[in-house]
Parts: sequence; C-alpha cells; structure tokens
Amino acid sequence: MNKLVRTSAFYTILGLALGVFYREFTKMNDFTGTTQLSVTHTHALVLGMLTFLIVLLLEKNFQLSQFKQFNRFYIFYNIGLLVTLVMLTFHGIMTVLGNETGPAISGIAGLGHIIMTIGLFFLFQSLSKAVKLIDKK
Repeated sequence: MNKLVRTSAFYTILGLALGVFYREFTKMNDFTGTTQLSVTHTHALVLGMLTFLIVLLLEKNFQLSQFKQFNRFYIFYNIGLLVTLVMLTFHGIMTVLGNETGPAISGIAGLGHIIMTIGLFFLFQSLSKAVKLIDKK
C-alpha cells in the first residue's frame, strides 16, 4: 500500500510542477494561445494522483495486490500515463515555441492512452477476482 501512496504523491508533485511550468513557460514566451501544456497539469493530477488514491482504497478493501494482474495494472498504467504526459508536454512546448509537430506526436500520446487502458483492464481483472473470493465466503 505504501507503493500506492508514493505513486500518488509522485503524480501530485509532477502535476503541480507541470502547472507551474505551463504558467511560467507561456508567460516567459508571451504565449496567449491554446497549448497541450494546459492539460498536463490535470492529466497528472486526475489520472495519476486521484486514480492511485482510489486504487489505494480498493487495495485496502480487497487486497488486490495478491493477484498478478494487479502488478500488470501498475506497470502498464504508469508507463501509459508517463508516455502520455511526456508527449503532451513535448507537443505543448513545441506549440509555445511556434514549431509544428507531426501527427506522430499525437499518435504516441494516443498509444500512451491505449497502454493505460490495458492497465485498467488488468485492474478490473484483479478486482473481479477479489470480489469472486469475497462472494465465495
């Protein structure tokens, strides 16, 4: 459970740092348009911090970490979220600097979302197994 607390704290710090970076980087470059940087803050806080706080509660109630699918969830979800955040940040920086990015950047961010979805599949597998164990009692 401590791993989930640390992971949630990591995404809290990352989300807050991304919010400050967005504000200061756009201000420093006199940028007033829209950029992907504006959503990195909320992606990190909601998909990172909040998700892992909820998973912490699920772990406390259902002991999900006893299932191998839970470890797969943890790995896939974190990789997917980090890929998404890196691509959103890169795309946003390029936008602020006035550089065009190709569709590959959006595609890689989309792959990050797909990898997170695979992670969620594993989370629901472990949750389903935990509920079945409780129903048998």
